[in-house]
Amino acid sequence: MSNLVITISREYASGGRDIGTKLAEELNIDYYDKEIIQMVSEKSGLSADFLEKSDEKISSTFFHNLQYSAYSGFDTLAYYDTPVPDKVFIAQSEIIRGLALRSDCIIVGRCADYILREDPGILRVFIRADMDDRIRRAVNVYGLSEQKIAENIKKIDKSRANYYKFYTSMRWGESEHYDLVINTSFSGIDGAVETIKAMVKAKGLIK
Repeated sequence: MSNLVITISREYASGGRDIGTKLAEELNIDYYDKEIIQMVSEKSGLSADFLEKSDEKISSTFFHNLQYSAYSGFDTLAYYDTPVPDKVFIAQSEIIRGLALRSDCIIVGRCADYILREDPGILRVFIRADMDDRIRRAVNVYGLSEQKIAENIKKIDKSRANYYKFYTSMRWGESEHYDLVINTSFSGIDGAVETIKAMVKAKGLIK
């Protein structure tokens, strides 16, 4: 039987990360989010700080910065004719596939739902929430300034959507690409966790 892999795609400030960490704890399985950045850094030679600033973003600035950054670590990837941003995605994809083979796990973002789309043990989840709740969460939980917060949330979502479309040719957040879409304004964090656990059980993915 394949390992259980739950991929969580999420609108910004919808609670996806909290759902992932709580779910991993309750199911006693591994959780990967920002940890993937460090793994890509070690594989590619790019600094983790630089990768974090570019995480799940695709833009002309992103391409320019990557193409003209003096990093030698990409020699280890052996993709000499491949554009540098694509090398980062390839490295990330290899890491994600390796994590899925290693153990039951939860992987947040980074096109994992697409990368692992043929894995029989995958459950693809998308987390969303109403804008008012996302604003409150961004301010109260993340400590962000209320100034232009709705505009910033939309900007982050747009970056994630562009990144997803660039590497998958699909529209981020469309329900047909996921097994389960949850609105945390309705379910709350705990309700979302319980819903995903119920789906895992219903699909027979728990060993």
